[in-house]
Amino acid sequence: MRRILVAMLLATAAGPLAAQSPVSALPVAVSPKPAALDAQDVPPVPLELVAKTRPYLESRSAGFAGWDPKTRAVLIATRFGNTSQLHRVATPLGARTQISFEAEPVSGAYAPDKGDVIVVQKDTGGDEYYQLYTLASGRLTLLTDGKSRNEGNAWSEDGELVGFSSTRRNGADSDLYVMNPRDPASSRMVAQVKGGGWGIAAFAPDKSSAIVANYQSVQDVDLYRLDLASGSMTPMGDNKLQVAQGGVQVAPDGTIWLVSDAGSDFARLGTLDPGTGKFTPRGPAEKWDVDGFDMSKDGKTIAYIVNEAGAHRMRILDVPTGATRTVETLPAGVISGLEIAPWGEIGFSMSSARSASDVWSVDPSTLAVTRWTQSETGGLDVKRNSEPEIVTVKSFDKLPVSGLLYLPDPARFPGPRPLIVSVHGGPEGQSQAGFLGRNNYLLNELGIGIFLPNVRGSTGYGKRFVSLDNGPFKREDSVRDLGAMIDALRKDSRIDPARVGLTGGSYGGYMCYAAAVQLKDRLRATQCTVAISNFVSFLENTNAYRRDLRRVEYGDERDPRQRAQLMKISPLTRVGEITKPMFVITGANDPRVPKSEADQMVAAIRAKGGEAWHLVAANEGHGYAKKENVDYAFWSALQFWQRYLLGQ
Repeated sequence: MRRILVAMLLATAAGPLAAQSPVSALPVAVSPKPAALDAQDVPPVPLELVAKTRPYLESRSAGFAGWDPKTRAVLIATRFGNTSQLHRVATPLGARTQISFEAEPVSGAYAPDKGDVIVVQKDTGGDEYYQLYTLASGRLTLLTDGKSRNEGNAWSEDGELVGFSSTRRNGADSDLYVMNPRDPASSRMVAQVKGGGWGIAAFAPDKSSAIVANYQSVQDVDLYRLDLASGSMTPMGDNKLQVAQGGVQVAPDGTIWLVSDAGSDFARLGTLDPGTGKFTPRGPAEKWDVDGFDMSKDGKTIAYIVNEAGAHRMRILDVPTGATRTVETLPAGVISGLEIAPWGEIGFSMSSARSASDVWSVDPSTLAVTRWTQSETGGLDVKRNSEPEIVTVKSFDKLPVSGLLYLPDPARFPGPRPLIVSVHGGPEGQSQAGFLGRNNYLLNELGIGIFLPNVRGSTGYGKRFVSLDNGPFKREDSVRDLGAMIDALRKDSRIDPARVGLTGGSYGGYMCYAAAVQLKDRLRATQCTVAISNFVSFLENTNAYRRDLRRVEYGDERDPRQRAQLMKISPLTRVGEITKPMFVITGANDPRVPKSEADQMVAAIRAKGGEAWHLVAANEGHGYAKKENVDYAFWSALQFWQRYLLGQ
């Protein structure tokens, strides 16, 4: 920074003529661009903007990664440098001691029961070709082959075995393996499969068998019992039926617990008969999805999370009596990473509009809540952050669709406010009432509202709702939902109908491109991240392990009729109709939505005389994970919105 300022002073002191130049001609001090970023038609970032936003960029979060069974400390993931790393916290609100020191983000957990080893997962530059390692004394020891795509699945309850999937055989199919991580040579394939959605869900208590899940789609997950000695797999129920089921755990007495939507529009907690596949709901009837659960070591206590329109509630089930209690003292927020310690304490992460993700625990006996971490929020008063309100509208076919609306303080920003609509990815995802982080700058300092829609195809509203966008002939119905919600919001007296922008990432990026075509009269500009521009080229070029999974959702490009429709609904086909400015953000190593999807869209817009900024990170994949890149992308997007939404 000092070197840049010195160069500025030298340039402006070149001589008498330069001294007579008007003040407006003075150069603007700019922030250095990270070396991995290629900024095409993106203006440099002024240091003044960096300084204004700095506190909002210095908030941290802590994700619960598990308990240390030996010391009762918690393992957390948080960032102090450029990427998220693992830390230990020995006591509630105690010091965070970093234990991994990698250039790339890592995730991991202690071996259950024993706690003598930590197994972590890491990729390179966001390519998602994950490898498994053990972590000790700040160093990683490779467990997998270093080439294929590997994903850790489940531990045996005694911490002896870890199950994982790997594409090492042919680069596409996720075969199943088990290993004692203390001896990498013990790794062995236990099932050769076809498809990229396979994983070991849980081990039997005696480790002679495992329950395997084959993820076909968000609506269809098949379960099998796998004999680990012979490799034979037996279906658990009728796998011809479409049932979403997951989170499998096996109690000490062999009872199989899971979450399933069998016989219901919503996912429920219950047990599975391994012979017949019959699902029996347990606990009180819920009007919303059960998002996840964990079971105590003795099988007598289950903690589970209910998703109530994007906010979570925790309930505790006493298995012997069936009695259920709700943890009422937790604030409304989003809960993840639920895990019950061997001694019974329930650990988890939680975030809300006014709290970054932090680690908490609950005593199942008293329901007393303990906070383990208190992440920094850049010194800002989080009480200023807006709480969301739920906005529900009827779409073109009378289907109710909803989203979360955050508006700036009307006392500070009176009158109708500009709005950014931010569409989630997936499409099997849901915008929830968590912490907005750096985006609070838009609300608190620029007076821009934010709306997070949950169009059809989103999770959390039942299996019928999530299926309503499936295939190429229903796909644009979700864009119509978006149009209906934007129309309703533009009629809200608190929102300026002439200043609405839209952003989205991944599937939300496709929605962003589609909105730039179909909703352009209602939008000022769009900012689209890692987005699908052409469904056919996307399906042909996405990583092989996930191609069949995406065909279930979007359509099969090999079928002539579906291919024609996929081309018809692809935003690239109608690129000539894009008339408003667009900013595209891309990761060069993205295995899901290849960089070519962005390249062809940007080139086509420019060829038609349109304006397209393009930011590409050479060391990122499906979204940015490194802080220096995330920060620069945020500053660039701010400049885009200030110019085209605020007219500055």
